[in-house]
Amino acid sequence: MTHLKPLKKSETIEVRLPHATKTAFMARCRDEGRTVSEAMRAFMECEIGGNGRSARTRGWHALAALVAGLALGAVAVPSLAQSQPASRAAFDRLDRNQDGVVSFDEFRR
Repeated sequence: MTHLKPLKKSETIEVRLPHATKTAFMARCRDEGRTVSEAMRAFMECEIGGNGRSARTRGWHALAALVAGLALGAVAVPSLAQSQPASRAAFDRLDRNQDGVVSFDEFRR
């Protein structure tokens, strides 16, 4: 019985984009539990996977959703940065001994 080896992932593509867009996309991928590489590979496979119009349409829909998500993320990044003092206050409330680390016991309380 022959076992097929998975294809090596040796090729790269360089894409230029704004830092906020990259950051938002990386955060979204992290929230979805996948790497940026996995997300981009899935998009490319969807784009080249079929030779019919429906596959191409799905690819464009995926691209549109990707761009919309990046745009929304780019808008959200500044607002998240502004909420840092509130986050710091919440952290300080959890860090009862003020050592800069929230232990499990501190978290449970």
